[in-house]
Amino acid sequence: MITMYGIPNCDTIKKAKKYLSDNNIEFTFHDYRKDGISEELVAEFCKNLGWEQVLNKRGTTYRALSDDEKSNLSEASAITHLVAAPAMIKRPILEVNGQLHLGFKAAQYDEIFA
Repeated sequence: MITMYGIPNCDTIKKAKKYLSDNNIEFTFHDYRKDGISEELVAEFCKNLGWEQVLNKRGTTYRALSDDEKSNLSEASAITHLVAAPAMIKRPILEVNGQLHLGFKAAQYDEIFA
């Protein structure tokens, strides 16, 4: 079972979905906004991928945090922020056979599905 986590209007998500469709790879899409996200799931992402990697520092949601919030981030506070604002989760997160993969590059997906 393959699950892609993200938000549908993200350009990187669109590219990753196109890659999977073009390569006839069946997957389920988990939309954070429609399907929700739990603290347990975010904690699993952070445990497996590292919370610093999961936190998208380039997005407007992260930039809207106060300087104090940014400078005092820890894994616990990051998880709280990510659950409250899933747009701050780097996208996509792809789960393949219980393994998590972060981001999208065609070469990376070529390796995953070789």
